[in-house]
Amino acid sequence: MVIDTKYGQFELVKNYKDAFNITAFETRYVDVAFDRYSYILGDIAIDSVNGNKLRLKGFSTNEKSVSSYKKIPDYLAEYCNVDAAYYILRRIK
Repeated sequence: MVIDTKYGQFELVKNYKDAFNITAFETRYVDVAFDRYSYILGDIAIDSVNGNKLRLKGFSTNEKSVSSYKKIPDYLAEYCNVDAAYYILRRIK
């Protein structure tokens, strides 16, 4: 599924637990930080004070990079809540 945002077009690669919300994405997206990444992972963290919070993390297509998209499963296992809702977007150029 292709998503049009004010930051460009993305393919919704994965939408686990229906996590994707375009308004939340556009609110949290910072172009100077994320425009260089080909993949954006958004996960819903549970904050005991503020409720649910969207966190974004960028990943590149460079397989030798520390932020390679191949490390997405590691990121989900190490930094996200167990069984957290998340989505993966791939930038369409």
